[in-house]
Amino acid sequence: MNFIDLPRMQAAHGAMRLPGSKSISNRVLLLAALAEGVTDVRGLLASDDTARMLEALRSLGVEPVELGEGNWRVQGCAGRVPVLRAELFLGNAGTAFRSLTAALALAGGEYVLKGVPRMHERPIGDLVDALAQLGADIRYLDKAGYPPLQIRGLKTEDRGENNKVVKIRGDVSSQFLTGVLMALPLTGVETSVEVEGELISRPYVEITLNLMARFGVRVHRQGWQSFTVPAGARYVSPGVVQVEGDASSASYFLALGAIGAALDHPVRVEGVGRDSIQGDVRFAEALAQMGAVMDMGQDWMTAARGDLQGITLDCNHIPDAAMTLAIVALFAKGETRLTNIASWRVKETDRIAAMAKELGKLGARVEAGDDYLSIIPPDAGHPLQPAIIDTYDDHRMAMCFSLASFAVPLRINDPACTAKTFPDYFDAFTRIARPAPVIAIDGPTASGKGTVSARVAAALGFHYLDSGALYRLTALAAREAGVDWADEAGVAAVAARLDVAFAENSVRLNGREVGEAIRSEAISAGASKVAALPAVREALLFRQRAFHRAPGLVGDGRDMASVVFPVAPLKIFLTASASVRAERRMKQLQERGVSADYAAILADLEARDQRDRERPVAPLRQEPDARLLDTEHMGIEAAVAQVLAWWREVQHA
Repeated sequence: MNFIDLPRMQAAHGAMRLPGSKSISNRVLLLAALAEGVTDVRGLLASDDTARMLEALRSLGVEPVELGEGNWRVQGCAGRVPVLRAELFLGNAGTAFRSLTAALALAGGEYVLKGVPRMHERPIGDLVDALAQLGADIRYLDKAGYPPLQIRGLKTEDRGENNKVVKIRGDVSSQFLTGVLMALPLTGVETSVEVEGELISRPYVEITLNLMARFGVRVHRQGWQSFTVPAGARYVSPGVVQVEGDASSASYFLALGAIGAALDHPVRVEGVGRDSIQGDVRFAEALAQMGAVMDMGQDWMTAARGDLQGITLDCNHIPDAAMTLAIVALFAKGETRLTNIASWRVKETDRIAAMAKELGKLGARVEAGDDYLSIIPPDAGHPLQPAIIDTYDDHRMAMCFSLASFAVPLRINDPACTAKTFPDYFDAFTRIARPAPVIAIDGPTASGKGTVSARVAAALGFHYLDSGALYRLTALAAREAGVDWADEAGVAAVAARLDVAFAENSVRLNGREVGEAIRSEAISAGASKVAALPAVREALLFRQRAFHRAPGLVGDGRDMASVVFPVAPLKIFLTASASVRAERRMKQLQERGVSADYAAILADLEARDQRDRERPVAPLRQEPDARLLDTEHMGIEAAVAQVLAWWREVQHA
């Protein structure tokens, strides 16, 4: 599985221009396709969801034309879909699936609508029942109440001239009401929609009504219970529609500011503000209620760190952005309780269950109900724990949990799922979130890199990672477990469950001191062998990266610069000739009272060097951007001074 490892972040600042709103993008595409005239759509979101809508429109005979830089031109069909028989694949795009189901049910053709397996688990029965009240013939191709669907659309002669009333449940998904409302102008007759029960996710219905009005159809309403589309309503292109920045996406960066931005350097998002038609802009109000320092203009918002406190919040007005609050709760004092979030259950995954499970991995106390989530962060004596986060093919899970890296290092599985709405999310995230600095020092055995690295770390007040110790510990643990060093799967299993603890001048395995044991020649040789095993390196990669935390890290090993910390601002390849290293190793052994043979030590070092250089995974090499530090004729103090000088140079570059 693909993953991205995030170090513990220590600050956030900067500005970013938001991608276009998914909710607005797919609504505008469908309205432009159904309208009379040509519509230029500017700032359309480039994502999997909009790609599925564009593909569907092409299959239906509407040909959106890409103009470049997020701009598209759509020639509308004036309510008469050109292709009356088609099979559409809509992935996991709920906004596309629900709205097209309604529109095609009233378009008079015959269609099959399918999606990914998760889409076939998302209920659609209430929408189908509502459309049946208008005379549409929709059949389930598998499980009743769920996609895939076969649609035999309502023909013109079957639409009638009498006013109609449609009843629809409001407590499952607002996309059902949105789909019906957007399709009703195709009937030509006055039709009222009555909502049964409480309407959830109301701001998304407001987006629908606003955009329908821009295309010439004004819906008469009585609060949130009744909506009427007048007879003769038809869509007419407004000419140009500018897609706002995505307010749900803004939530992640505003949360970054609330967690990690100083007052004088807040995080700024551009493309959405107080004039937005999106309800998720009210996420800023929730952050302010928690104690963040917020500001807002016509099309921008800023956030900075405050004294965050847990809150209880009815999230009906911000159903998607509320997920972000669950992560902000980890940085707040006391309980945060998010209510009225039943719609999470029928999204890309069961988000209530998924959030509860992954928050629990971090060490939070979580209580989940049918329509609520309660989060209590660990107390000061039990900090959050590094974790590997599963994302369930849900873009918002991946984006939300990235914020937890301000507490602990994380591995996010399947980060590419963000392509649904924000393909370059993690690039944008790492431009705003700033990790602690890291110095990566690689080199062959006995080159002095360990001593130099430890002293540099002490001089800078940084943490120190002796990556070789992890491989030595793995070799020792494997031997004690009776696992042969050549048994890749067996050694990897040992590595995955290592119980290790590092302290000043101390290395513990399973609670006992093993500092001397792992430095023996036999275990050193074993470490070199197990380090060449791909599965072992994979098992230890995240553990190594978990050492990267504030205020900084110096890591030494053989693949620090190439694999473990490839974006380290300072990379060093520290080396010396094999003969000099053999002399140093012999003196070390003699000082410890161990007899040593120079020729044997030299032969062993040369064999290890060759093995490290030629191993298929992460071979020992100097990276192109690493600085060479040859200690052949240099003492430890001089080497340390050189590394510190280079670090000052990097810091002032």
